[in-house]
Amino acid sequence: MKNLTKKRPAFNWTAFLVLLLILEFVIFGGTNAKFLKPALLMTSANDFLPICIISIFVTFVMITGGIDIQVASIIGLTSIIIGVAWQDFGLNIWAAVLVAILVAAAGGALSGFFVAYCGVQAMVVTLGGSFLYSGLALLVSTLSSTESYQGISGFPASFRWITKYKVFGVVPFQICIFLVLLVIAYLLLHKTKYGRKVFLVGVNQSAAEYSGINSRRIIMSTYILSAVSAAIAGVILTSYLGTAKSDLGSGLTMNIITAVVLGGTLSTGGKGSAIGTALAAIIIGLLRFGMPLCFKVNTQYLDIPIGVLLVVVVVGRSLAGNPNVIAKFAKMKERFKGGSAKSGSAEA
Repeated sequence: MKNLTKKRPAFNWTAFLVLLLILEFVIFGGTNAKFLKPALLMTSANDFLPICIISIFVTFVMITGGIDIQVASIIGLTSIIIGVAWQDFGLNIWAAVLVAILVAAAGGALSGFFVAYCGVQAMVVTLGGSFLYSGLALLVSTLSSTESYQGISGFPASFRWITKYKVFGVVPFQICIFLVLLVIAYLLLHKTKYGRKVFLVGVNQSAAEYSGINSRRIIMSTYILSAVSAAIAGVILTSYLGTAKSDLGSGLTMNIITAVVLGGTLSTGGKGSAIGTALAAIIIGLLRFGMPLCFKVNTQYLDIPIGVLLVVVVVGRSLAGNPNVIAKFAKMKERFKGGSAKSGSAEA
């Protein structure tokens, strides 16, 4: 006899993230109507767009089983290279941008090489990278005639246009850049052979090698993508603020990693989603915007809820994947069903 019982659908993490996003609008919007103003929301997006842009490409790294905590330092390095190359070395602003992106890509390739080809732990390599690139940013700032604490400003209007122009007079152009990058990341990760190789390397690197995949090259490429995304975020931040500084984006590391993990990417690798990460990044961005606006939370304490969110998600996923915990919940479910059946027969 055929088993007619239907399998229950697996928990949809993306749907859960959409629900969280809706709850934010309901709670924050209900507390303060200003939160729902489109113009204010669009302006606030400028503050967390770097998190959105970088996190969708850090997802590639974490799917392979690695981690990248140097991206925040690359933002500052990109920014100060643009400023010094343009102001003090006389390069065209777009040539300066290209140089900064190439330097960032080289930095990502260096870290990726140590992880993929030398077998050094990703946490150690990227932690060292964060100090290295922060130090390089400070070193580059000494080449400028402008004091580092002041920042380099006075950029051409063509460069400031990136963040000043609004599509249809409403949507900031940098949001369009993020959407384009999201589409590229989604297609690359979920619709190409390269994406399938990234997932396979994360699931089992040895199996990937036996399948003819150059896992080392794949791993290294993810760090390059991550670094380039950080450079793009650095360009956007520099344009938006109108100032090039060596410490730009220095406090974004925890937000980026939290966005990737909250988006459904396993810290052990093999699973992740570009859309999930983007949703999670927006959730974190709106949380950082809504808490001060609606509940008067000091911005100095905004890392507390982000940190709690990161711990809860990591611990929750770890417990959900623990066979002992699963077995205990199964026993509790059986007992509950048994108790319900007995009470039903007693009533009959």
